[in-house]
Amino acid sequence: MAVRLDADGTVDGACPMTAEQVRQALQLMLLSRALDDLAIKLQRLGRLGVYGPVQGQEAAVIGTAMALEPSIDWMVPASREQPAMLRHGLPLDRLLATYMGRIDHGRIPDDVLLLPRQQAIGAQLPHAVGLAWALKLRSEPGVVLVYFGDGAASEGDFHEAANLAGVQRVPLVLVLINNQWAISTPAAKQSAAADLSVRAAGYGFVGVDVDGNDLFAVYQATYEAVVRARSGAGPTLIHARTYRVGFHNTTDNPREYRDESEVAAATALDPIERLRRYAIKAKLWTVERERRVKHELGRELDAAYRKVVNLPRPGPEAVFEHVYEELPSRIRRQRDRQLEQSRRGDINEAR
Repeated sequence: MAVRLDADGTVDGACPMTAEQVRQALQLMLLSRALDDLAIKLQRLGRLGVYGPVQGQEAAVIGTAMALEPSIDWMVPASREQPAMLRHGLPLDRLLATYMGRIDHGRIPDDVLLLPRQQAIGAQLPHAVGLAWALKLRSEPGVVLVYFGDGAASEGDFHEAANLAGVQRVPLVLVLINNQWAISTPAAKQSAAADLSVRAAGYGFVGVDVDGNDLFAVYQATYEAVVRARSGAGPTLIHARTYRVGFHNTTDNPREYRDESEVAAATALDPIERLRRYAIKAKLWTVERERRVKHELGRELDAAYRKVVNLPRPGPEAVFEHVYEELPSRIRRQRDRQLEQSRRGDINEAR
């Protein structure tokens, strides 16, 4: 039976999560919101690169992530799944390091089954299918969960990936987070289908439509999809309907293309407030506990930022690293020329 968490915190059906999972999910949501606030401030100060906030999409991101087993399952993020990446094992300082340009320090640890964040729209989907196919060929127990948005669902990479995933029956969960806007293009101008989960039938696997602001519904749908994938029954497409309350990223001004009334309506369905109301009613959470949690999260974010900001910035040679095992002669000449120009610039500045 499907479960539903209403906006007032009332549950219709049995809660699919344990008390500890509910508390962990709410804490991750609060961390996500605090990280958004910090990252946006740092970007405005010129200390952090382009950032896409998660605001309004926390239930869709965290509910799906919590259905995975980080020790055996792989996660393939898009561009705004920060709390999912943290839950899957990426250290907070490494997440910040990538955004702040300390690329070497931002490296994903070897024991974290996570691919790098993808900025090129839809490019992660073929990678995820290949990874899931490899798990199947090797008879390994894990599944792969890949995130993408409604904009990426309009890319050819999505259709090619879904077709191959269906043909090979790979252990894959495709999480389509439909936040209604692909930058400034509304979902209605991308597809005539009101429910994008119906696309799955054309590729021969299951599609599920779910309220992306309902943590319990998202978690249940993803948990069932993971079980399906582990059993060899193939992929699942989860269409999570939510809303991007903030901007697309820190280069964007959504007031130029969107009506503030629809933002206000979406804000009234805030997934954090919805879960908070449930947790307080169920005596799993208190105002005092949240105060302590927010204080501790603030300390963790401050410590991570201070650690990263004191790391050395990469030099011009970093452009040529981590691409080739051995640089081709042409690229080596380019590197040497670039380093020589940089050295001369340093000498001129010193004079």
